[in-house]
Amino acid sequence: MSFVIHGATGAQGAPVLAALAASGASVTAVSRGAAAVPDGVRTVAADYASADALARAYEGADGVFVHLPLGAPDDRLAFARNVVAAVERARPARVVVSTSGAFTDDAAAAGGGPADPAVGHLIEGVRRSGVSYAVVAPRLFLENLLLPPVVGGAREEGVLRYPLAAGLRVSWSSHLDVADVVAALLRRTDVVGTVAVGQYPAVTGPQLAAAFGDRFGREVAYEGITPDAFAGLIAPLLGEATAAGVAGLYRAIGTLPDHAIAPVDSAQELLGLSPRTTGEWLVDLGL
Repeated sequence: MSFVIHGATGAQGAPVLAALAASGASVTAVSRGAAAVPDGVRTVAADYASADALARAYEGADGVFVHLPLGAPDDRLAFARNVVAAVERARPARVVVSTSGAFTDDAAAAGGGPADPAVGHLIEGVRRSGVSYAVVAPRLFLENLLLPPVVGGAREEGVLRYPLAAGLRVSWSSHLDVADVVAALLRRTDVVGTVAVGQYPAVTGPQLAAAFGDRFGREVAYEGITPDAFAGLIAPLLGEATAAGVAGLYRAIGTLPDHAIAPVDSAQELLGLSPRTTGEWLVDLGL
């Protein structure tokens, strides 16, 4: 089988590519430049800004994995439109979309927070195309905890600081978990619609801190900080605009009773795939 992977050298795409390549599948990495990919992996130069280039990349594919890159809202919406146009034209056998943790229209309607127009357009456009599809919907990525101000505080000070209330339960998942689900869904055409990815039961901040403490061999406490304070910590790393967007997301999450998946549409229920615990994830990373 042949699969096309967007962001194949990035945080979400790279583990998907690795899982598929390890299974013996033919994998094509979509790249906007001369990004390094593993030996034996075909690379196609295609930019989200060109529906024609994307369509050429998708032609004949058994499956396409898509997730939108970070960027200005108008750019992301244009990218989504181009992906949809390419899918309509090339008609790959299967498309799997990751929300990358963004709120979709359904989540927003249920009080989950402001919907991401680009992700919403992408999902609706793929659905309307009639191509077989599935949507992978993680909540928050454990990799967010690897930002130096977060993991550094846990390791060096014994304090895990994050912009969530201590008692808020969240269905965390890792990029590795998402890759497992995407790789399965590219082949499991019997599973359609949204598949939630994340730990269930959801976990609290102190439970996260305890997992870090077990791994680091020291007591680690949890400290919930404000989204604005968190933005100040990460702005030197990600830039002011990105940090402000992150703060907005966490303000929205902070209004929720929880940020947990529902078992009925979970990867556990639909695919028999359980995400890593926080401790297992830390071990897998070798931290």
